[in-house]
Amino acid sequence: MAGTLRLGLLEGDGIGPEIVPAAVRVVEAALESAGAPGADWVRLPLGRAAIDTHGSHIPAGTLEALDGLDAWLLGPHDNAAYPEPFASQLNPSGTIRKQFGLFANIRPARSFEGARAVVPGTDLVIVRENTQGFYADRNTFAGTGEFMPDADTAIAMAIFTRSAIERIATVAVELARTRRRRLTIVHKANVLRLTTGMFRDVCREVAAGYPDVEVDDLHIDAAAARLVRHADRFDVIVTENMFGDILSDLAGELAGSLGIAPSINASLDKAMAQASHGSAPDIAGRNIANPIAMILSAGMLLHWLGTRHDDAALRAAAERISSGVEEAVKAGTMTPDMGGDTGTEEFATAVAQVILR
Repeated sequence: MAGTLRLGLLEGDGIGPEIVPAAVRVVEAALESAGAPGADWVRLPLGRAAIDTHGSHIPAGTLEALDGLDAWLLGPHDNAAYPEPFASQLNPSGTIRKQFGLFANIRPARSFEGARAVVPGTDLVIVRENTQGFYADRNTFAGTGEFMPDADTAIAMAIFTRSAIERIATVAVELARTRRRRLTIVHKANVLRLTTGMFRDVCREVAAGYPDVEVDDLHIDAAAARLVRHADRFDVIVTENMFGDILSDLAGELAGSLGIAPSINASLDKAMAQASHGSAPDIAGRNIANPIAMILSAGMLLHWLGTRHDDAALRAAAERISSGVEEAVKAGTMTPDMGGDTGTEEFATAVAQVILR
């Protein structure tokens, strides 16, 4: 890319104002180390604080500003604690994903040498279709896919379309080609034959165009059970929206902690870094939150930008972030959720020092 990156910064709620600045510090160190242009950080209101200052949990001005930026970092939100009517509205993350058509949610789960893990050696990526499936807040043009014909009956729709399945399957199989060339399609076609059955079949059709990738498929319940025993045997998993959300949390814990589970949400021309975990209000402000997920999410964002713009310096910066976190953890620098005693700020400092030395 030519010139300085313009990156949006939405700190969010709970531990967001702690882990997002930690990620910024590491990103700046990585850009400097890789000889890449710096970043111009554009802070934008979002979440509980934005309700107080702008009367909205995601102001229209924030959405307008995001459209003019290269990419952005989103901190966690605690929409369940918002006052009404905001608690009942589509949450900030869902709003942004829907507004910008961020159809691919890429969620790696990787254990660290030197840190405890339920399944050591875990190194997989869950590719989650992000716009349809069983998520009622994202699968209709207007309103939601949930409704009540009477006070005692609630109905939810699941939407699956060939076009959406084809594009997420393409992302997944192309990602598998850069890794260990194995793709697992997760569905529930024995019960949901038309919907997740179509998901399975269309994914297989797309994957057939990549004969160098080995493909299998699992029912969602079997996939969950097999992850617990053999998470280290998976490479890339592709699945629908809700299944992907659930499996990625499971995979993160199997790898060591939800605090180390990163993700990006992307379309063909927009991307957002977002840790997979929530806002953890019970530990907010105590400098004990694990910033690894947010830091690695930011690294994934740099890699996405570097790939899209064929920028080797950005890809190198992303690699420095990944290796910097790995080296810090291997040396015993870990937050309490990983069994260590390092604070949030101190962890970011340690990673930045590894990158810059």
